[in-house]
This record gives sequence, C-alpha cells and structure tokens, in this order.
Amino acid sequence: MTTEIPAPLGAPGVRRRDRRDWKGWSFVGPFMVVFALVFLTPLAYALYLSFFQEKLIGGTAFVGLDNYVRALTDPQFWEAFGRVLLFLVVQVPIMLLLALGAALALDSARLRGASFFRILIFLPYAVPAVVAVLMWGYIYGDQFGLTSNINDFLGIDAITPFAKEWMLVSIGNIVTWEFVGYNMLIFYSSLKTIPTDMYEAAALDGAGAWRTIFSIKIPSVRGALVIATIFSIIGSFQLFNEPNILRPLAPNVITTFFTPNMYAYNLSFAGQQFNYAATIAIIMGVITAVIAYVVQLRGSTSEVR
Repeated sequence: MTTEIPAPLGAPGVRRRDRRDWKGWSFVGPFMVVFALVFLTPLAYALYLSFFQEKLIGGTAFVGLDNYVRALTDPQFWEAFGRVLLFLVVQVPIMLLLALGAALALDSARLRGASFFRILIFLPYAVPAVVAVLMWGYIYGDQFGLTSNINDFLGIDAITPFAKEWMLVSIGNIVTWEFVGYNMLIFYSSLKTIPTDMYEAAALDGAGAWRTIFSIKIPSVRGALVIATIFSIIGSFQLFNEPNILRPLAPNVITTFFTPNMYAYNLSFAGQQFNYAATIAIIMGVITAVIAYVVQLRGSTSEVR
C-alpha cells in the first residue's frame, strides 16, 4: 500500500517518492505467519520428502521423480483412486440434490415449522464425525445392533451393509447423513438473498411455484451450488474417517488402501514409508486442486452467461 504526498503549493513539477504504508500488514501479518507455519511449511516438507527414498544401504537418497513414477504405476493407488472417484460421481449429486430440495422446501411459505425442520436437518452435521461413524457402525453391525435385529426377525441376511458390494453405499449413506444439513444451509442462505421484487414480478407474470423454482431460485443459487460442489469434491477425495473407523468391523472388505488417504496413512504410520506416502499425498492434492479448479471455472463461465 502506498500513500501519495502532495507537492507543496508554489512548487509545480516537484515530485516526491511515495511512502509505503505498512499498516495493512499489521492486520494480515498474524494470519500470514500461521498460514505459512500450518500450510505452506508442511506442504513444502511433503514435496521435499517425495524426492527422496529410504535405502537399505546408504540411508536416505535423492531419487528425483522415481516415487512419482512408482505411484503412477501402482495398482493399489489407482484402485483406491477409482473407488473415491466412483464415490464422488454417485454420492455427491445425490447429497446436493437432497440438500437443494430441503433448502427449497424450507424457503417455501407452505412449510409449517420451517425453523424446527431447519435445525433437525442441520443437526447431524453438529455430531462429531467419529461419533457419527461409531453410531452408524453399531447400526450396520451384522452381529449386533439394528441390522442384526432385523435379520434375526426375518430369519435371513436381508441387510448386509458390510458386504463388499454394499460397503461404499454404506459409507455414502453416512457421509450424506452428515453433510446434507451443511449444504442445505449454504443453499438456504443463498435463497434468502434473492430480492422479493423478483418473486413479485414472477407472480404478476403468472408464474407458478415450479416455474419460480426453475426460473428464479435455482439460477440464483448457482454460485452456492458451485461452492458446495467444490467442497464436496475435496471431501470425497479426502475420504478417511468413515472407512478407517469402520475397518475393524469389516477388515476383509476395507483394506489398508481402501482410499488414497488411507493408503498414505498406512504407508506412513504402519509401513514407515514416509517418502512414498508424501508422494501419494502430493499427487492427490494436485488432482483435487485441478478438478476443483475446473468445476469452479465452468461454474463461473455458466454464471457469466
């Protein structure tokens, strides 16, 4: 930030050097220090580790891009990546549609007790993630809990949440239950910013409820939808808590490389392969950033149109 010092009267043509004003940095300085320590420094250290490898003879050695080549040809990494990509493609649209529907219902004047239902839908997000997964793990348990009781009552294994073909669906159900309320609040807040003049004009033009939704409300929340989509993409690629906590209940289904984050975690803390784990983390960070940027770019382009 610079401040111009006006020339004194009677001295035309005299120029003085601008004096830099550092007051702004006194406000952003503390944030920049914390940001550098908790974000930039770990990121730089992980990038540094990814270029080295622990050797049996000679200790740590610089290997250049060997870890990246290994990761890009690692079938376990690509299996984990494909699993979270499938999770993203299926779960995120369902979650966002449910959240948008709930927000539209709460915003309509026909729903009674909107405040109560708003709190009720948002409440699961207030439950700590670990507690939520433990609760659903008890419900899913085929030897105990609700699932076991239903199967015993029916006399057959009608519900098997921990089966291999249903595990991703079970995890998706937990994540959807947790985050529908969060995304609903984003959409609901955006709906409340729509000017009432637009609704009045639509009513004068004879637009019904559905026409108002598709012509006014949904286009107006496009920016919020882009933000929620980006957050959901990042959350999907970071999937870790749910499968990691459920793993003791289904060890034969949830492997150590069930998701990329679990793979990096187990490589680091169980396999002591810190350099390769850092490489996996860097690759996933780049992929996540690129996809999120593409979504944001497309959303911004559509909004301009």
